[in-house]
Parts: sequence; structure tokens; C-alpha cells
Amino acid sequence: MNPGLSAAELTLLGLLVEQPRHGYELEAVISERGMREWTEIGFSSIYYLLTKLRERGLITQTEASRSGSAKARKVYAATPEGRQACAAAAEEAIADLHPLFPRVLVGLANQPAVDHERLLAALDQRTHAVAERMERVREAASREERAPGFVHAIFDYTLSQLSAEQAWLARYRASLGDTRPQGRGTSMAPYDVKREQKELYAPKNTSWAVVDVPEQQFIAIDGMGNPNTAPAYTSAVEALYAVAYTLKFAGKRTEGGDFVVAPLEGLWWADRPEAFTTRAKDTWNWTMLISMPPWITREMIEDAKQTALAKKKLAAISRLRHLTLNEGTSAQVLHIGSYDDEAPVLHELHHTYLAANGLTEAGVHHEIYLGDPRKTAPEKLKTVLRQPVEPLGR
Repeated sequence: MNPGLSAAELTLLGLLVEQPRHGYELEAVISERGMREWTEIGFSSIYYLLTKLRERGLITQTEASRSGSAKARKVYAATPEGRQACAAAAEEAIADLHPLFPRVLVGLANQPAVDHERLLAALDQRTHAVAERMERVREAASREERAPGFVHAIFDYTLSQLSAEQAWLARYRASLGDTRPQGRGTSMAPYDVKREQKELYAPKNTSWAVVDVPEQQFIAIDGMGNPNTAPAYTSAVEALYAVAYTLKFAGKRTEGGDFVVAPLEGLWWADRPEAFTTRAKDTWNWTMLISMPPWITREMIEDAKQTALAKKKLAAISRLRHLTLNEGTSAQVLHIGSYDDEAPVLHELHHTYLAANGLTEAGVHHEIYLGDPRKTAPEKLKTVLRQPVEPLGR
């Protein structure tokens, strides 16, 4: 890395190259993007680092006017010299395979001094720490749905490193005779609805087929408008994930235990049915969902809402609710492709498949999003399309 810029200085400079910010905005972005998972920037050191960058002529300082008698905040922006220094240091940091000095290697070098059972306990503790850090990174990534591609590349790199450590820990623990996947005396894997209900969350059929959907409970939030442009949609999804991860972490302390946060789902309807085939998205109504394990109670959801609201300050959290669905007999298909390419598949359902099989609609359109549109090419996205049905003439 450029010897003239520390990792912390380069990180702050890069945030100011993106756009001018004051100190509290810098702290907010650092927290939201989970940047302290990969670089050391304490809140108290931000202004010290900004002073150093300003003294070197890499950033400038102005005061942003504020309404009333509130004191103006100091806003910092990168200078042309700062932009050049940031680009050069970033290029070098990407290209340079910088040596790492992880403390775990020092510990392993001194492993003979550690009792076998205490060694297994230490590895067990590290396994849990890695898993919890991965969840924090995933949570941060879910909050940054609309962040630039390079931000998601950072999340992906961090998760790849943590996944590699998980694999190493599993191999090493097995070589020492400790084969407990989750450690701490339990072999129970976290509940994962994609594993427990493969027919519904990992279907193989790319043509319509009938399935029986059991009763399920969800956290849900309602809204209306184009999911690509409506701020209400973005806020709703952020609120869902905030509460889902709060419930996940709380679940580790309950009898039910840990669970994998399920994929995002949505119920969709419109006053005019043709609004979907014509893609008139501004008229769409929706209820966005995340499936919950059976042991999550209404009281737990309400508690999680209060915890998440206090932490995230997202007003949409207050609108989140518990929802039970019992869709029963449903037509379902795995759609591979962009969301806008669903129209012909839905046209086939409503104009061919239902009539040919003596069925009619018995509920609202349901989608499960198995792909991440931020990371997956549109033609490779996977979405489960589901329509509750019943026999004609019932």
C-alpha cells in the first residue's frame, strides 16, 4: 500500500472522493457498510485522521449552513491532489499481495503448550465468532441493497475470507477428533427453510406444477408502487431485514435456536389484473415477507421490532406485522430470468394451464426471490412463482 497513506486514511479519503461529508456522516457510512470488519477506524480517531489529510492538502474543509441557531458542521471534500493520491493508493492496494500477520498463527505455533480439551474449546469459540461475524457482514450487505457495485465487492470479499476460515476450522477440528459442526456440544444446524421445505424453496420444475403449501408464518409489511423506484419499497425491505436479523440473534438464546434468514418473498396484486402483464408497476400493491421458523412468536416479533427500531431508526419497522399464510393447493414454477420476463409465464398460467387442469385462482400471486439482483445477471435470476388455486366451480 502507498506508504504515505495508512489504511484508515485511505478509507476516509475514499469516502470523501465519493462525495463531501461531515464527520457524523462518515461515521454513519462506516457503520452501515460494516467497514470496521476490515479496517480499524475508531469514532474518536475520525477527526484526527481528517486533520492529517487536510494538513497534507488532500482534503478541504468548509462549513455547511444549518437552520436556526444550530452550529454549522464542518464538511470535508477531497481536493484534486487527494483524488489522485486516493486513486494511486487504491490501485496499489488492489494489486499488492500484502503480507498478513494473523494472531491465530502465533497461537498455533504455540499449540503444544495448550491442553487438548482447552484447544478444542478455543477452536469452538473461534468457530462461533466467525459465524457471528459473517452474520453481521450479511446484515450490513442487506441494508446496502442500492449501494454501488464496489461496496458489494467488499462484502463479497469479506464473506469469502470468512467462508475459507470456516472451512479450515472444520477440517482442523475434525483432524483433532472434534466433529461437532456447531460446537459447544451440539450437532444441530441452524433451521433453514430452504432445506426444510425444498419443494417450495428449491423447486426444479420450470413448467407449472401443483404443490401443497403448508401453513407458514412470516414477518410482513404492506405497500404500493414500483419496486424499482418507490422509496416505500426500499424502506419496507430494509425494515424486514432489520427485524429478521434481530430475531435471528435473539433466537440463539431461545429453546428453538438459531436459524438462517429466509429469502425475501412478496405477495402482489392490482385493481386491474392486466397491470402485471403490461408491467404497470406504479399500480402494484404488495406485501413483502420473510418466513419465520415455527418457534418464533408474535411477542418475539414485537420485541424485535422495538429493538430494531431503537437501533436502526427506520420508521417503516413500526408498520411490520406478523402474518400467517395457509395457501394450500398452489400452482408453482421456477422462473429463470429477469423479473420483467415473467409476463409470458404468468400469461401461460392464467390463459392455458389453469383451464387445462380445471383450476381457478384462490389467492394472490406469490413470489420467492432466490437470486440477488445486485450480484446475479438478470438472465440467471431464480424466482419461485406461486398461485394458490382451487377446482373450478367450487
